[in-house]
Amino acid sequence: MKTLAIGGVADHVHVLLSLPATLSVAKAMQLLKGNSSKWIRETFPKMRSFAWQEGDGAFSVSVSGVEATVAYIRNQARHHRKRSFREEVLAMLKKHGFEYEDPLLA
Repeated sequence: MKTLAIGGVADHVHVLLSLPATLSVAKAMQLLKGNSSKWIRETFPKMRSFAWQEGDGAFSVSVSGVEATVAYIRNQARHHRKRSFREEVLAMLKKHGFEYEDPLLA
């Protein structure tokens, strides 16, 4: 896999990857989370208890959308001053017709 962009803020990280057809998204995330956790724990002794959250989200991006996605990832801090990550995800799910029950509103 090849990393095209990576960035984030205090509560989440966005990574744009180019995956070969032989590598599933699930396997890519397993490798990314596992290797980065190991590196963080070994490099920063005070973070020995670091762990990624359970689960993740994955979205495909067409070649024509790569440039805009890279710009979005690079501007996370500024972007989330206007709308929280949670608000953004819920709006995106609604916009694309995905039914989702927000456990915080139930």
